[in-house]
Amino acid sequence: MSFASFAALSLQNALGVPSTKIPIDSITFVSYILPPLVCYFVVAVLAVTPQTRIVRVALWPLVALLALRAALSVDMSLGKAEQKFNNVNCVLFMLSVAVRTLDWTLAKGPLVRHLRPANSSPSTIMDALDLASNFRGHGWEWSHYQSYIPRETRPANRMTFVFYTFLSAAAHALIAGTLLRVLLTLAPVGVLTPEGSTIFDESLPFLVGYIRATIISSLTGFVLYAVMQMTYDLCTIPAILVLGQDPAQWPPPFDAPWRATSLGDFWGHRWHQFFRHIFLLLGGYPLSFVLGRTGLIIGTFLGSVVWHYISLITLNSQADVWWMLVGFGMNAVGILAERAFHQLTGRKVGGVLGWAWTMAWLALWGNMIVEGFAREGMFGCWSPFGQGSPLGKSVERLVIDFDLWLHAF
Repeated sequence: MSFASFAALSLQNALGVPSTKIPIDSITFVSYILPPLVCYFVVAVLAVTPQTRIVRVALWPLVALLALRAALSVDMSLGKAEQKFNNVNCVLFMLSVAVRTLDWTLAKGPLVRHLRPANSSPSTIMDALDLASNFRGHGWEWSHYQSYIPRETRPANRMTFVFYTFLSAAAHALIAGTLLRVLLTLAPVGVLTPEGSTIFDESLPFLVGYIRATIISSLTGFVLYAVMQMTYDLCTIPAILVLGQDPAQWPPPFDAPWRATSLGDFWGHRWHQFFRHIFLLLGGYPLSFVLGRTGLIIGTFLGSVVWHYISLITLNSQADVWWMLVGFGMNAVGILAERAFHQLTGRKVGGVLGWAWTMAWLALWGNMIVEGFAREGMFGCWSPFGQGSPLGKSVERLVIDFDLWLHAF
């Protein structure tokens, strides 16, 4: 037995991790999931309370170990291969618990909230609840690199705001369902199994097959956008109607990412910023101490690699890291190239040519990212959700005809 295997086995025994994951039920939830959740909230309370840093430092190792224990012990898929993406959600949430509480632990003073519902009084509990659920840090002063918040276009009136949000949720549900049906129709058969396969159709000439794979990757990006926007909208509505929060606390998560005119614009502004601070903590801040701004950019994308690779190994413990490392790493290279272009010419990347450059670079390396997930069965987890769109059947027929046309080459 190697030292690494011995260390991993010793850690599992010390944490009380079972040899095989335990299906989620009420007992498993109370035993494994609830403890890190409670500690997560306790640290949030301490983070907004003055003179608690020593307690936070002492508590953080326990929080991290409990989160690790939950991630390694609980089977959220209930043994069903097509639901194994539920395990990914659980593991990533536990990772965010460990990383975010570390961020709060390292803060020298209490974290300050400056955006609350109108006519509300400061409350430690409510502030802690907002901190625990607020991944972008909107309304807080707790990061040197604040997340970009897109401009609000919905009316400020509460009920009108909710109505617009409901329309957005319905529209994006329709978009997600339709595009997912297109995606699953176009994807090679093996991709739709829980075991996964390649998005490249080897029966086609290379160029035609690459274009087809690029369409699949692009559709995947749009599906992710629509699903995340829909989910965010569905969380916004009860937060305002039931919890009494203000519309200002729920700014848009995206800013038309398809209109990005540079890679910096896409990743720094137009794509969602929910995990920005987690990526900064996982790699951006540490590498910035060595390489400055360049290290911050490279390290942040390396943090994204870690995050997405953990998704892969949750789907398949034998997953290859190179898909994520190259796919996301080359986006860091692209942003550094844009910075070099600006320094050499005095002009920023932008305009029509900037848009063409951005879309081409995202498509090129996005293929590798989607290929990595497809090989580990991500689309097999999605396939049950691609059957409910009212436009599905009519669109499916068009996609089949398009695919037959491609295969005619």
